[in-house]
Amino acid sequence: MNSDASPLLRQPDFLRFWCMRMAGTAAGQMTMVALGWQMYELTGSAWDLGLVGLAQFVPALLLALPAGHTIDRSDRQRVLAIATAVQMAVAIALAAATHQQVLGRNGVLLLSVVLGAVRAFHMPASQALLPQLVSFVQLPRALALSATALQGAVIAGPALGGLLYAVRPDVLVALRATGAVLVYGVSALCFAGAWLAVAGLRPRPVQRAKESASLRSLFAGLAFIAQRKVMLGAVSLDLFAVLLGGATALLPIFAKDILQVGPAGLGLLRGAPAVGALLMSLALARWPVQRRTGAWLLGAVGVYGLTMVVFGLSTAFWLSLVALAVSGAADMISVVIRQTLVQLETPDEMRGRVSAVNSVFIGASNQLGEFESGAIAAWLGPVASAVSGGIGTLLVVVSWMRLFPALAQRDRLVRADDASHPGGTKA
Repeated sequence: MNSDASPLLRQPDFLRFWCMRMAGTAAGQMTMVALGWQMYELTGSAWDLGLVGLAQFVPALLLALPAGHTIDRSDRQRVLAIATAVQMAVAIALAAATHQQVLGRNGVLLLSVVLGAVRAFHMPASQALLPQLVSFVQLPRALALSATALQGAVIAGPALGGLLYAVRPDVLVALRATGAVLVYGVSALCFAGAWLAVAGLRPRPVQRAKESASLRSLFAGLAFIAQRKVMLGAVSLDLFAVLLGGATALLPIFAKDILQVGPAGLGLLRGAPAVGALLMSLALARWPVQRRTGAWLLGAVGVYGLTMVVFGLSTAFWLSLVALAVSGAADMISVVIRQTLVQLETPDEMRGRVSAVNSVFIGASNQLGEFESGAIAAWLGPVASAVSGGIGTLLVVVSWMRLFPALAQRDRLVRADDASHPGGTKA
């Protein structure tokens, strides 16, 4: 493969997809910064911060299999466009409710449920659509380059959200708005831009699932992953590692009570992992992992766990930022390897269902991990929650080396016999 990833950005459809990821992810990140800070200002409760993550995870879990089934039987571009439009509507509703001063704890949780439900469709539709926009040999670099848009947005989104939330009171009075209203308004505009990018895509046609709706077809994605030990080990590693080691839900507490850096500092803390991830994704787009794939994956997750221990013990803002940035770089290695494995070993007609199951693992590790972090923080305190989670992640890595030896011993990411299957490898 050509080592230069820039030709991908000269392909109109991939460029539109890249812009969609940038705008949509930035909007989602800004929304989450405002929701987290708003909830903590309303209740001052670590438990309620965790509930925001749980409120998003439960509907995403319940709808994952039906969403994957729908994506494989429908136009994936249309599903993605509808999901983007609904997220824009939620941002507008948050802005309006905040402006009218009627958004309370229950309102935040209710709209978090809506976001969780729509993301059950958004993430797998996006993952399943990308292989329809690039050639098979370009897919590993396309995933890495797509990750640069994702991580760039995760950097800019929280930082911009935190800065908008902290706009000077005199400016807010002149605009007849609050910081939260500004954040939600800009988020709605970004979602609108993402929708326009999706509408302009021209994906290649693929064979859709033809079997009639049944429990067997509904659970086909889960069965597909369960039968492939390398794929199962890779996605479950992310589930348990980030479930235990994630500290995102605790960032408002660290920003306000431990590091004392306010909402602007919170935006920087949320964006720090993406700084490391962005740099790493650029490196992977230029120099993709080609050998000792399993060792790279397990090593990256181990580094992630170690950085969570450092973050939990840190009382210096700069050290916390560095720890989070390194965690993002390590996580990006595991994300690109895992996503490439999943996409390369899944046939076109199964991508929606397999991507939906994969999104459940990702969602569980993020949203359920936020609930777990908030619950432990409410019980033992935020520092103990972050440190114990990092230690738990290290234990998961050691356990997975024994439970999934085929994953630990995996050498090449793209095997020689895969190259003859341009629409996805054999099932």
